[in-house]
Amino acid sequence: MAETIKDLISGNEEWVQNTLKTDPHFFDELSKGQSPQFLWIGCSDSRVPATQITNAAPGSIFVQRNIANMVVHTDSNLLSVVHYAVKVLKVKHIIVCGHYGCGGVKAAMGNGDYGFLNNWLMHIKDVYRLHEEELNGIADESQRFDRFVELNVMEQVHDLAKISFIQEEWAEGEFPYLHGWVYSLKDGLIRDQKVSINSNEGLRGVYQFEK
Repeated sequence: MAETIKDLISGNEEWVQNTLKTDPHFFDELSKGQSPQFLWIGCSDSRVPATQITNAAPGSIFVQRNIANMVVHTDSNLLSVVHYAVKVLKVKHIIVCGHYGCGGVKAAMGNGDYGFLNNWLMHIKDVYRLHEEELNGIADESQRFDRFVELNVMEQVHDLAKISFIQEEWAEGEFPYLHGWVYSLKDGLIRDQKVSINSNEGLRGVYQFEK
């Protein structure tokens, strides 16, 4: 594991050498441009790198990450990434991927004061409020935590569906599909939350934009 800045630079050099041994033209092709089929909205947690845990090649996944993989409709960073992904790159799938043991979700479960971070945690707490009856009905705190992670992912997928320019794409065709996944740090496996959306039909009327 890298411990210093120099370790990262030497690690990069080693990676380049090993990559070129396998494919001498790898960087020639990579530098020509990108055409990813997937947008990944994940947690900033350093243990959940999108391409590594999916065994995907560089150039195949466009990535946006923040604390607890949130879709906040006033977040211009996230909206810019999503807009570019759907309007320019024409990605076919958008994946919201959370992970069990998420520190942001754990913090939002309690009443601790985290200073500036409280402003971000408020969006996660809103998810708890929406599912308070179910979550408070789970006696085991660990199981409640896991379920909160899952519910948070599903709510972010539905929040993606509310975005006007995603709905514009649906008015023109079937893509993008929206998916919700949860990654386990304990076994390395992804759990599909069985939510897949490619229209605004399931949204409440107030969230549906007319073409």
